[in-house]
Formats: sequence, C-alpha cells, structure tokens
Amino acid sequence: MPSYFNAGHHSPLYMVAGHLRRRPQPGRVDTCEAGTLSMNWKGVGDLLYQGRYDVIAVMNDFDAVDGLARFAEYARALSPQSRLITFGRLSSLNPGFFRQFDLDAVVQSGDYECGVAHYVNALAAARPENAGATGLPGVAVRHGDHWREPAGQGDRLAPEEWSLPDVSEIPYQDYDRFYSRDEHKFCGIPFRRELVVPAARGCPVGCEFCEVPDIFGLRERRLPVDTVIDYIRDSYARHPFEYVAFYAPTFTLDRRWVHQLCERFIEGPVSPQWKCATTVHHLSEELVALMGRAGCVRISVGLETLEEAGQGVLPRNKRIEAERFRSLAQWCTGAGIELNAFIIVGLPGTSIQGASRTIELARSLGARIRPTMYTPYHSMTGEMTTRQVSRFNRQLITDDRSVDAADDDRGAGRQRAADARYALLFGAEERLTDVHERIPKRTAP
Repeated sequence: MPSYFNAGHHSPLYMVAGHLRRRPQPGRVDTCEAGTLSMNWKGVGDLLYQGRYDVIAVMNDFDAVDGLARFAEYARALSPQSRLITFGRLSSLNPGFFRQFDLDAVVQSGDYECGVAHYVNALAAARPENAGATGLPGVAVRHGDHWREPAGQGDRLAPEEWSLPDVSEIPYQDYDRFYSRDEHKFCGIPFRRELVVPAARGCPVGCEFCEVPDIFGLRERRLPVDTVIDYIRDSYARHPFEYVAFYAPTFTLDRRWVHQLCERFIEGPVSPQWKCATTVHHLSEELVALMGRAGCVRISVGLETLEEAGQGVLPRNKRIEAERFRSLAQWCTGAGIELNAFIIVGLPGTSIQGASRTIELARSLGARIRPTMYTPYHSMTGEMTTRQVSRFNRQLITDDRSVDAADDDRGAGRQRAADARYALLFGAEERLTDVHERIPKRTAP
C-alpha cells in the first residue's frame, strides 16, 4: 500500500521491462504493478505459480517494503525455480538493508535497466550458481551464505537508449482512482488521465534531502525533443490521455530545450496540456509566459521553506525569499498556470511556526501546497529493521528524538511538537485544485 503515489515513480517498472525485451532472444517479459491496490495475495500467487518465471525483478521504493518478505515467501513456495532480484530507489540508497531478505541479487547503483539486464544476461550465460561469479557492475549477488559485491559502479544509459513505457500495459484506471482525491496531495490532476513522459534523469542542484543525485548522478541526461514529441503523439493515438506529466527532476534546467519544446507545442499538431516540476531559480517571467502559451497548466517548485534559519540547509540556488516567490506566483497567474509548492516540514533550522508561515504565504498567493516531512536519507543503514526503514517515506518523522520540544511554543513536550508537525501534513485540506477544468475531456481514440 503506497503512502504516496506518483505515476512517474512507477515508470521504471515499464522501462526496465522494455529494456529487457530489446535483448537478443529476450523470451517473455511480463509486468505486474501490484502496488496500485488492484491485486490480492491470491492473485499474486496465481501469477507466480502459473508464470514459472526464470527471473522475478521486484521494484522497491521508500514506502513499499512492508510486503517484500511475504512476497519472497510466496515466490519461493510457488515458483522455486525463479531467481529474485530487486531494484529501485530504496535499494540504490540503502542496498545493505535488502540483504536480510530471501533475495538472489540487489541492484544498488547505476540505471535500474542496466543492473537487471546484467543479472539476467549472467544467468543466461552460466549455471545459476555461477551467475555473477566474477562480479556484476552495480549488482550484489548472493552466493550461498555470503554476498558477492558489485564489480564497480553500475552503468548509465544515454537517453537515446531508454525504452519509454509501453502504455498498453499500464493500469491507468488505477492511477485515475488515486488521483481523484486531491486532498491526498498526490501529484496527478484529478478527473483527467495522465501520460507520464520520463524526460530526464540526474540533477546538479544537489539537495541533501533528495535521492536523485545519488541514484542518477549530478549530470542531467535528457531525451531529444523529437523523441518526446513522437512519444506523446503515438501515446495519444493509442489511449485517451488528457494531459502530459513530464517526469524530470528539474524540468527547466535546460532552458534552450524547454524553449524548443514549447515552440513545437505552439506550432502543433502535437499540442497537449502538461505539467512539470522545477525550481524557482530556474524560471523567469519570460519562460513562464512561454510555457503557459504552450499548454502548461501546472508548475511545481521546491519552495521547501521561506524561514531564514532554514535557508542554510538548502543549495544556494534553492534559497528563495518571499518576494521572489511572490513574483513567481504573479507570473503563473498571468500565464494561466497553477503554481504547486513543495514545502518541507521539520527541515533542520526551521520551526513549526516558520513552516506554518511558509504554507500560509503560499496559500495566500493562490498556490496549491504539498507539504512533506523532512527525510534524511543519508542516515539510513543496512542494519535497520523494515519498520525503521518504512518511516523514510516523507510522511512520518523518522526519529522522534529529532523533534525539539522548543518547536512547540507552549512547551508541552516532544509529542505535542510532533503532533504539530503532523497537523501540517495530515490536517484537513480546504483548498483543492480546479486545474482539471482547464483540460478538455477526451474519448477513446
């Protein structure tokens, strides 16, 4: 059960599958996205028993490890010939944690596609017990009672080598259900179907609370504009998508690329409504206006905090003053774009009062806000229990001892201070988006 849902976070499942299908003699590659609340354990058991898979690649994430041990138990009982490998955001940041589970391999660095393919290729080329005997780039492999460490860092793909998701196998009806409740503050737009376009990987901004640089590197890799246009056109012809979500850590990092894309959208015939995420620093009044003319309906920015005491934790180009954010809100209003502000509660150096003021200011400017809990990924260790790791989900306080009772101006203690933080994340939300009203409904092609 996901604590947060972003369809972009799920796209690696389909990109890894597409990459495996491009291997010589790929065999059959199936996908099953059981994390959308559309399956039960009987259905998982049916799939494992009837599938008779050689390899099962399990995607992991920060908030979805609670069922991993149970899944491995089912797989060993119902498909004992299968080899189990896991890949994903959590294993890339805390690979040692996964060595406690009944798995055969863990992708712990590099692009996920490369790690899984290395392991599958090793199995195809050798006896199972010898797969990865000399080490694999970015992949730890179990041999008996011990683990063989990776043979160096994992590989990275050029954007031209990415296999974009096959829209025919993605359960969009389940995604629609998640996004219909805007008070949950998921990333999608309610009542409209979203096409995710994984446009870029990597980010040089370097926020210490973000996993992107550690997993995908500080150098950005970005799809060619022509590839993006072709993918949108082909996907819209196959499915009734109503807007595009660009999945990129800092969408406007390459302004020249964004200008080229916007000009293509304005010229047509591919002219979707769309949304993106970026930083305040990487936007200008001229660029926001161009994006609005090109169909952009929402820009999400990492505002994080406007509290001066918390600015020192942020990279220099993320230190934003209230007036700068006020200007951005005005630009977005003028361009007909909804501004969505990511705000971090519990950021070191900040207070409950400061976080509340940041949220209140953003709301007063008409912005949709999405608060998350500060999550220090760098403090995870491989010795942690599943319960401990499950708190690193941007919703729970990872360590209650980190809550200073001084956060509570009534001095009522640590629990009340924690409750004050949770009130900002889980309290009733009255301001719901209306951006879907700007996006026309479509019927099936």
